Amino acid sequence: MKLAGFVAGIALAFGASGAAAQDDPSVLRWAAPLVPHWDPIVQGSGYGFNQTYLAYAPLTEIDENGNAVPGLAESWTYNAAGDQVTFHLRPGLTFHDGSPVNAEAVKRYLERAQTQTNSALAGDLTSIREITADSETDVTLHLTQVDYQIPLLLGSRVAQITSPVAAEDPAALNQWPVGAGPFRVVEYVPESHIFFEKFDGYWNAENIFIDRVELYAEPEPSQLVAALQTGVYDFAYGLAPSQADLARRAGLDVIAYPVYSAWNLSINVNVPPFDNPAVVDAIRHGINRQELVDVVTFGAGTPTTQPFPAHYVAYDPQSADLWPYDPALARQILADAGFGPGDITVDFAVRNQPGTGQATNELLQAQLAAIGINAQLRVIADWATPFFGKDLALSTYSTTGRESPVQTLTAHFGPRGPLNLSGGYVPEGFDEAIKLARETPLDSPDYAANLQAATRAALQSRALVFTFSLPVTIVKSPRVSDPPLIPGQIHLTGVRISD
Repeated sequence: MKLAGFVAGIALAFGASGAAAQDDPSVLRWAAPLVPHWDPIVQGSGYGFNQTYLAYAPLTEIDENGNAVPGLAESWTYNAAGDQVTFHLRPGLTFHDGSPVNAEAVKRYLERAQTQTNSALAGDLTSIREITADSETDVTLHLTQVDYQIPLLLGSRVAQITSPVAAEDPAALNQWPVGAGPFRVVEYVPESHIFFEKFDGYWNAENIFIDRVELYAEPEPSQLVAALQTGVYDFAYGLAPSQADLARRAGLDVIAYPVYSAWNLSINVNVPPFDNPAVVDAIRHGINRQELVDVVTFGAGTPTTQPFPAHYVAYDPQSADLWPYDPALARQILADAGFGPGDITVDFAVRNQPGTGQATNELLQAQLAAIGINAQLRVIADWATPFFGKDLALSTYSTTGRESPVQTLTAHFGPRGPLNLSGGYVPEGFDEAIKLARETPLDSPDYAANLQAATRAALQSRALVFTFSLPVTIVKSPRVSDPPLIPGQIHLTGVRISD
């Protein structure tokens, strides 16, 4: 955030006397990198959905264990074939503008997410063939395939339901959210702040104890701890690992929030030299994951070879250490394939990510150099266009994960997966394994085993080399009670602010 924005935040929080504004137990002052899009269909599934969640209620939720639980839909039922699911909405709910939360509203949201030109969610909804509003409260999804992941899929990242009246002007909705979430917008200045007030019509309003959320564009990382310590803000997420000890010494609460995410080295096996499997095998053994954790995350992260955390249902114990760090073996693999030291030079194109991202990329570059691969690091401004267009040879990526583990796997490893830099390529056996996992009911005794088998097949992919997982760090005033630990999501349900 620019200095002017930080000063503006100070001015809003401090009175004429220069003392911190009087503590108000009904107001939460939250610092965050403000999202540019407030229509969840445009915003997509990046971590910014935790901000749009203030205004929107999703069709379903997940609990602390990642299980699908009711949201706007109080229940759901599948047909016997598993290719049709009906969501039963809570009756009598309204959006912030007074329009009804009904089956037609859900239908119109999902159809808009499928078809709107700038939708970031269309690729997540390919299992849905047709949507019918059967009654005021029943909406049925007719599927293109048997898919028991739908209740997980239609959670906070994909199905934050918008008011159909407001969505008649998508551009206006994108700058002023209108949903049925716990808070409604009362003031918005782009790139500065957005203020919310509690919405009593929210389905779980009785467990919302904060009357007002003031969301400010956060200051520079080096200023964040001081701003929280002096009471400018009460709450923030994304604290840099290097600032965690400073925050604790300042008397702030630092919480490592669980996530379904991991950093990876993304490889395009459709272009030289990565079309040679030996080069990828060398990289697999040449990445020192523990060094990344120690140096980049200051010990806060965890080395990993897969996109799921240990003890999660989709985590495959058999793949815990697929590619042990062995730089001597990596160099030998390259030599056996006819590559001498320095023979391989590749374009290592990455996005601008100060802090953790930059440190990760620079250390990966050094580790590749140690096994004889010259990765020429290049930061590009419009990184997303060539990455999602599959036009890069080597890059890095970190995701926030998904509520649906099958969605996570297909996004990373599927032939059309947005995170699969090797477009069209899938590892052998992946399609069959993912189909079986998708067709397994969530309450089946075979679900975990089938899901882990899909993970195991996916990890044979030469397109991704996973490196480490880093929890999202929340830093807050001790006045603010701990939020529920929903993986990858920030909820204010049950949160209180003391005097």
